[in-house]
Amino acid sequence: MSSPFAPRIEAALARAVALGQGRGAEMPAPARLAAALDHAVNPGGARIRPTLCLAVALACGDDDPALADAAAAALELIHCASLVHDDLPCFDDADIRRGKPTVHRAFSEPLAVLTGDALILLAFDVLARAGQRNPLRALTLSGILARCSGMPGGICAGQGWESEPRIDLRAYHRAKTGALFVAATRMGAVAAGHDPEAWDELGARIGEAFQVADDLRDVLCDAAALGKPVGQDAAHARPSAVAEMGVQGAIRHLSAILSGAIASIPKCPGEAGLAALVRAYAERMTPLAPGSAPDPAAAGAFAAGG
Repeated sequence: MSSPFAPRIEAALARAVALGQGRGAEMPAPARLAAALDHAVNPGGARIRPTLCLAVALACGDDDPALADAAAAALELIHCASLVHDDLPCFDDADIRRGKPTVHRAFSEPLAVLTGDALILLAFDVLARAGQRNPLRALTLSGILARCSGMPGGICAGQGWESEPRIDLRAYHRAKTGALFVAATRMGAVAAGHDPEAWDELGARIGEAFQVADDLRDVLCDAAALGKPVGQDAAHARPSAVAEMGVQGAIRHLSAILSGAIASIPKCPGEAGLAALVRAYAERMTPLAPGSAPDPAAAGAFAAGG
């Protein structure tokens, strides 16, 4: 399913990458690191986080599209940075990501570390530059993104849970995957001048659903369909919904989460359109009907949701 916001997202990311690569700057930038930035961001995956951000902004009126675009791009830059770092030998030691060599395989481990770091800093630079007309909103957006990226409840915390002897699965999923979805809904609301608090539940539910779906993809899909290694949860002894509930239990849990997500959408001018978008993603994320058996065709179709 193509994102209805794809042109806005890709244009905003192209501007961001050009900024990070130093195009037009007085001093030259290191060419291989500049190339690695583009490799990490393009071509993208589903771009579901920036899509959700812009969908919420539109539902709330989208009165500052440039700021909403910057928020969406910043979210995706943080997500891409996390993938670069996750793929490193010290974590998942992955060879492929989005169907091509991971950054450390294509450019070296030192450049992969620097690429992830540069993308994180670039995300906040993008927000700062776009927020000059509305500094209060930009400051709020930066705070949301920082908290959802770091400690104690952001994606850094999610990665940190994997080094604990005892793992709280809900806290792990909420931090590792859910945090950026909460950021997406909150940032979309803030970019359009709305209160972010009402949007927490939608982001949390979609984030939890996406993690359960990812756990299922890790079991049901093959590497060629998914564009990244599979069987990683078992290989690294990571907690997962499938390990805890089984495939059918995880599918039922996923369906329940997605139903709750649609019901949690706050009252807003674009409520109906946003609900339709969430339903479309819900259908895409659900691999099988409860009670059915996994089959290769269903798994292959499900892989497109990554």
